[in-house]
Amino acid sequence: MAQPSCAHRAVPPGSLGVETLIALRRARDLMDSRYAEPLDLGDIARAAGYSRYHFARAFRAAYGETPGRYLSRRRIERAQELLRSVNLTVTEVCHLVGCTSLGSFSSRFSELVGVSPSQFQREAHRKEPAPIPGCYVLMWAGPRPRTPRTASTEKPGDQGPD
Repeated sequence: MAQPSCAHRAVPPGSLGVETLIALRRARDLMDSRYAEPLDLGDIARAAGYSRYHFARAFRAAYGETPGRYLSRRRIERAQELLRSVNLTVTEVCHLVGCTSLGSFSSRFSELVGVSPSQFQREAHRKEPAPIPGCYVLMWAGPRPRTPRTASTEKPGDQGPD
């Protein structure tokens, strides 16, 4: 008698529960907001409350691509915007969006967009107004300290009722 196969069955689209979709959305939101940071599958899966492997299967069933491909695509989308609107080199943009290898970044960019990042940037700058100077972007790209927002910090001139 043949042993049962250990192959994973694909989850049919639309068969995931609401709680699963909420958890996956939480993880996807994490990737959207922290795309420029080094994220690994374990970090993202923990945000959803799942093991790495269960999360990867559920994410693919819900969104049609693996978490890694989603994060990579998200980074390339942001890179397109930066290349279009900011006067930075391709290498600077590569690092700003969280990629560590210029070669991998360029290959993935070309795969998704159809042209190299350099060519995309040249074409965009020919068609659109002058880009924002890169020094401004780099100045604001780093982490900023968070301060709690209160009525007094939102409206410095307003001291409240006398």
